[in-house]
Amino acid sequence: MATAATGCALVVALAAPAAAQGPGFGHGHGTRYVALGDSYTSGPLIPNQTDANCARSDHNYPSLVAAAGRATVLKDVSCSGATTAEMWQAQGTNGPQLDAVRSDTDLVTVQVGGNDIGFGSVITTCAQVASQDLAGAPCRRYYTSGGADRLALAVVATAPKIARVLKGVRARAPHARVVVVGYPDLLPDDGTGCYPTVPFAAQDFAYLRDTEKRLNLMLRMVAALHRAAYVDTYRPTIGHDMCKAPADRWIEPLRPTSPAAPAHPNARGEQAMARAVLTRLGTGHGHGR
Repeated sequence: MATAATGCALVVALAAPAAAQGPGFGHGHGTRYVALGDSYTSGPLIPNQTDANCARSDHNYPSLVAAAGRATVLKDVSCSGATTAEMWQAQGTNGPQLDAVRSDTDLVTVQVGGNDIGFGSVITTCAQVASQDLAGAPCRRYYTSGGADRLALAVVATAPKIARVLKGVRARAPHARVVVVGYPDLLPDDGTGCYPTVPFAAQDFAYLRDTEKRLNLMLRMVAALHRAAYVDTYRPTIGHDMCKAPADRWIEPLRPTSPAAPAHPNARGEQAMARAVLTRLGTGHGHGR
């Protein structure tokens, strides 16, 4: 569990990339930062939880980015379980996330799309069918039965939803810097498995890895088409997936050993995403990539 001392050390460590700041970012300007997103942004179960409805942590990457000097005002409305629909509609006590974006907003990060393709149900399904063929790819067979890859189609169908979100941000904050944040490396990048730590069949690890890469590629392309920056959190987290030993992993497996939700970043995973965002903010100016 994070202590006050480790939290302070983290802020100091993360502050280093903030030196290369573009105009409008830094301690001398009242930078208003709004974080939109799902559970990968909110940080469920990571201490300290500040919003029970959304399972939001004060050590998630938006909080760390703000603490590193990138914002004087942070409005974090990320919420576990959010899809693109929750950008416009309430989620329990959390109002429509886009309502937080205003004309005076300077920076907006957006990390959403995983729940639109059914991330949680995919994990459950792949674990349930694994016993049918532990050496094969029963999950891939399930999602490609009928001749089409339903997960690949879901990624394609999510692209216009992400585009609509970015248009919504632009309409509300035309002068803000908009940053789309991709998803970190969840499974071994080389396609190897780790049953039973992660209870998927051997060949489904590569299938699910490729599905996540397809999702991230879509996010990158939609960001580029809508003059938004893209933060690659996958590459910096390779080698720290949920198959690694507890000391090395930044993504927890289905039975976590660190305070985090199953198949989600732990505190170190949120730190890694914060570093990636800070690095991206330290290059280039204004909108765009």
